Amino acid sequence: MSEQVAAPLRHAIAVRGRRIVDSPAFTGTVFCLIVTNAALLGIETYSGVVQQWHGALKATEYAFLCAFTVEILLRCAAHADRPGDFFRDPWNMFDVLVVALAFLPFARENATVLRLLRLARVLRAARFLPQLRIVIVAVGKSLPGTLSFLLIGTLLLYVYAMVGWVFFADDNPEHFGSLGRAALSLFLLITLDGLGDAVREGLEISRWTIVYFASFVLLGSFLLVNLLIGVVINSLEEARELEMTREREENAAASGTAAIPDATAIPGPATDSEAVPASGAATMSRVVGPTTEAVEVVDAVEATEALRAQIAVLRRALDGIEANLARPGHRCGCRGVEEGELVGVAESGPWGGRRPRP
Repeated sequence: MSEQVAAPLRHAIAVRGRRIVDSPAFTGTVFCLIVTNAALLGIETYSGVVQQWHGALKATEYAFLCAFTVEILLRCAAHADRPGDFFRDPWNMFDVLVVALAFLPFARENATVLRLLRLARVLRAARFLPQLRIVIVAVGKSLPGTLSFLLIGTLLLYVYAMVGWVFFADDNPEHFGSLGRAALSLFLLITLDGLGDAVREGLEISRWTIVYFASFVLLGSFLLVNLLIGVVINSLEEARELEMTREREENAAASGTAAIPDATAIPGPATDSEAVPASGAATMSRVVGPTTEAVEVVDAVEATEALRAQIAVLRRALDGIEANLARPGHRCGCRGVEEGELVGVAESGPWGGRRPRP
């Protein structure tokens, strides 16, 4: 009995919470709070302002913390009927972590940790900017490919640094005197910074150094950089597809729960005279279906079953007519139709084929 009472209550809370959280006013208010909190964090870098308005700034910080806490509670209420979905969203977990850590004693006593947590609140603005959210997700998804890029780049730097140390250590110890200096000089050459000076110094040693620098620039500046750009663009496309899938799921969930009646309007146990018909129950089950695709599948199955039932009724009717026509001495009560005509009809099968006279 308690579960029967709790389920409609959770549903009512979730419906009202989603109505508030999904409203443009709520989204705009939270975004303005995040931007104002970022501006306040920048103002606190000026020592004169902090000394003059220390009390007001402290009170404003507590007000922001309370406002963000209320926001998290409203988001939790919007998922009261399905709390697992709230914790499966990484943005929700990030918001809860940033706000909850501000209440812990070690964060309140450590000014550096508290400033970092307040700075992390600024990143929550990406939640309300879909394009920025796509970029952040793309950066996260490009990390595996970036690690491969770093491995290839490190191998390339090591090989060319060793070759440079072997050939240029004596003539150019400032840039190739050790493995570390050679690797640093070549890393700067990837950005094409100082490439002209490096080539000029190499030509003073030997004309074959042009092959060394040209091959490194082609492999490092063009091949590796383009490889990194390809990894990022691929991750950006995947992030955009994930965002579109997320929006479709949210729209499907919203359309699936939009037709559910309010829990406060649900009557008590119905009597036999008030029982819901089977067709009505099937309609309600379709309304509260999880997705539009599931509703279409159920409708198609029901339409197929109804068509089969109609075909079966027609077959039974045709069999009865055929049996009546096949009986000897049968006369039709229809005016203007002779027995011979009915015999001719009886001789033809239900599908127009002739069959032998009995």
